[in-house]
Amino acid sequence: MKTKKLVLNALFIAMYVMLSYVSLNLANMKITLSGLPIIIGGLLFGPVSGMEIGLLGSFLDQFLRYGVTATTLLWILPAGVRGLMIGAYARHYSYRLNNGQTVFIILFSALVVTAMNTAAMYIDSKLYGYYSWVYVFGSLTLRYVTAAVTSVVYLLIITPLLKHLRLYLNH
Repeated sequence: MKTKKLVLNALFIAMYVMLSYVSLNLANMKITLSGLPIIIGGLLFGPVSGMEIGLLGSFLDQFLRYGVTATTLLWILPAGVRGLMIGAYARHYSYRLNNGQTVFIILFSALVVTAMNTAAMYIDSKLYGYYSWVYVFGSLTLRYVTAAVTSVVYLLIITPLLKHLRLYLNH
């Protein structure tokens, strides 16, 4: 099981990086499904795996796009927190979440990630001199709506996928 988990975590990290490149970037908003491997890893393997997938996947994405900057840690933390939250929640319920619990944790984590990304954007813009209230906070409502819609898409993908992955892991 340890080897399967290690291999799957590595695949999830690679999936995160690849999915982050398949995104729609609209000024200060990024619509992507890169959170999918973080969510799956957290739901299957718990908080440590979820956090590892989020932190390492996000770090690789940041490094490949921008290199390492003074705010890199701020930009990778939200993905790590998402994996930690989802994994801890799943472990609390012995990895047997009902539909309502799954909806709650995916939506809640999306809202937390949106808030953290907004804070990172605020600090980054202040530090690098491009701050504008409109840029940082003007589309906040739209970013939260996008987070909710993306959560629905995650749920539609994750529900059948988890069944197959759990069957694979039990063999």
